[in-house]
Amino acid sequence: MEFIPGMHIEWMNGWLMLAVFYILFGLFLLNCSKGVVKKLYSIAGWSKREYTLSALGKPFSLVYIGLMIFSPIKAGTAVFWIGLILYIIGTLVMFIALFEYRATPVDEPVQIGIYKYSRNPQWAGLALIFYGAAIMTGNGLAVLLLSGTLVLYHFRIKGEERACLTAYGDPYQKYLNSVRRYF
Repeated sequence: MEFIPGMHIEWMNGWLMLAVFYILFGLFLLNCSKGVVKKLYSIAGWSKREYTLSALGKPFSLVYIGLMIFSPIKAGTAVFWIGLILYIIGTLVMFIALFEYRATPVDEPVQIGIYKYSRNPQWAGLALIFYGAAIMTGNGLAVLLLSGTLVLYHFRIKGEERACLTAYGDPYQKYLNSVRRYF
């Protein structure tokens, strides 16, 4: 792992792992109802602070993606295998969570399957996917930027949870009290 490894554009760069994820995610969204997609991207009920801090994470995300475009995957090395394992686990967690999210009626909170162990398995899976891709390239700066993004996105998650508490009331409060925010 290097802070900034040699960077150049190749087809076996970190962008490839991100492209695979975004293609799968796009196909998933195309197979969801408009209500599910709207609920997935809703910012209703967020405070201005939560929205602002979440928005501050976006530039970190964009720089991270730029680094992935130019960072070659370190195929066959220890960082490649560690990153690949994290990427696969993250992808499984993310898509299991998404399918359970889609299976739950839009007017109900998701509390089935993997949501019994984490209130935010989609975010946990996404973090593993992005960390895995960064580690596969051995790019320490990408890992650092991603960490900054996740700290700021924590406020997004708090906004989502507060909005769910407002929408679903006491049953959701019981859920908050009994299930961890992450894993």
